Amino acid sequence: MSRRHAVVTGCVLVITALTLTGVPAAARPRTKSVPVITSVRKPPSGMLEAFQRDLGLTRRQAQARLLNEARMVPVATQLRRRLADRFGGSWLVGATSQTLVVATTDEADIPHIIAAGARAEIVPRSMVELLLIKEKVDALLPAKPRVAGVRYVDAKRNKVVVLSAQPTVADNLIKNANVDTDAVSVVSSTEQPQPLHDVQGGDAYYVGVASRCSIGFSVTHEAQAGFVSAGHCGRTGDATTGFNRVPQGTFQASVFPGSDYAWVAVNHNWMPKPAVSNGIGGTVSVIGSKVAVEGASVCRSGSTTDWHCGVILQRDTSITYPQGVVSGLTRTNVCAEPGDSGGSFISVDQAQGVASGGSGDCTTGGVTYFQPINEILTAYDLTLVTDAITSPSTGTCTGYPKIYVGSLESGQVAYRPSTGYYRATVTGQHHGCLDGDDGVDLDLYLEKWKGTSWGTVAASDSSGPDEQISYTGTAGAYRYRVVSVSGSSPYTLGFTTP
Repeated sequence: MSRRHAVVTGCVLVITALTLTGVPAAARPRTKSVPVITSVRKPPSGMLEAFQRDLGLTRRQAQARLLNEARMVPVATQLRRRLADRFGGSWLVGATSQTLVVATTDEADIPHIIAAGARAEIVPRSMVELLLIKEKVDALLPAKPRVAGVRYVDAKRNKVVVLSAQPTVADNLIKNANVDTDAVSVVSSTEQPQPLHDVQGGDAYYVGVASRCSIGFSVTHEAQAGFVSAGHCGRTGDATTGFNRVPQGTFQASVFPGSDYAWVAVNHNWMPKPAVSNGIGGTVSVIGSKVAVEGASVCRSGSTTDWHCGVILQRDTSITYPQGVVSGLTRTNVCAEPGDSGGSFISVDQAQGVASGGSGDCTTGGVTYFQPINEILTAYDLTLVTDAITSPSTGTCTGYPKIYVGSLESGQVAYRPSTGYYRATVTGQHHGCLDGDDGVDLDLYLEKWKGTSWGTVAASDSSGPDEQISYTGTAGAYRYRVVSVSGSSPYTLGFTTP
């Protein structure tokens, strides 16, 4: 008989103005409340709308959900550390994520979980035990997608789940092995995941058998993902394959001559990335599309000649190609060659346009023209896919590829990542975002290993809780130092690496 049972039903909202329950306050279980959020930060653009569309929430519920999650994640992290090998998992429940459930294998942990503002649940197996069981299951089952295409730990069920199109086969394999069968659940499923491919600026794509061009920038049109490129690369309705010759998408619209732009909608196997290939195995993040002034530096990424840079010479250029006149192009002294058409032009982290044509080559030098990106976005009502670098004044440092949460007392210091450092293999940009509670003073420092010691290469040390760093550095070992100058607060650190 399972020992799993709920111990306390603590329904905690972190902002009382957004409490969406009809239960009178006197009827709610007594539990220590998570601190109330006293100020509301603006979420990333489009997130509330997406929550309404995809989760079936009202706008007010969506706001409450974001606020609750921002407060509950640090609590869950602290409890996981405290419970250590007794920790059985944690999860949020409710339409607005109003309740944090934390599972443990020891009833003695219940008071600590309640005191932190969460609901306690007793389970027979710890997360460490479940992960070890999953390792055995991974090694046991054959590498056949239909037998066991997906395996995962389901904390809510306190089991390892196997999704299988042949559940009888999978079940027999598990029963005949040295595995706790009570801890494993085989579920019949038709789910067959396929690898996804990145849509990244500068990468090659093909139209037909022999025609090759380059991706400009990742974009979306409502819920449809895709990319922009040069109009002369394909006509509306033309099918594309990716750099790996895997079916990719279809030209939705294309103009050439007159202008030289197009956009391609990609299928679900391709994921748009806010990045441009730098030609040496790394990427450059795309943050926006602010127009660079004439004389500013600009770089181009293409599938033939990779990454080359120069300066913006003139704008509003008209060119007479053999196929006709194209107007509104920007002239640069960046070189390019056939196959680079449609590729990305970027100034630091701001998208500028897609390669149209030019003269010369990348051996002797040349001149290349690009179609400005903002004109393409406007023409087709597209949204540029950008990196989630959130300004401290408008967000809570969510959406970064690397996220760390913790808590500091006044005067304490923390170093991130938890592995001690991260390594940048190429020269590029480092972005860091720190968010803490209002009323405290947190500072953020980026340090680099100098051979014998760590040295600070960038700092953000305002008098508030929110800090942001943007630094361009060479390859090497880096780490972030988070300092609580005054006050105690949970914090979230998000960052990107070159």
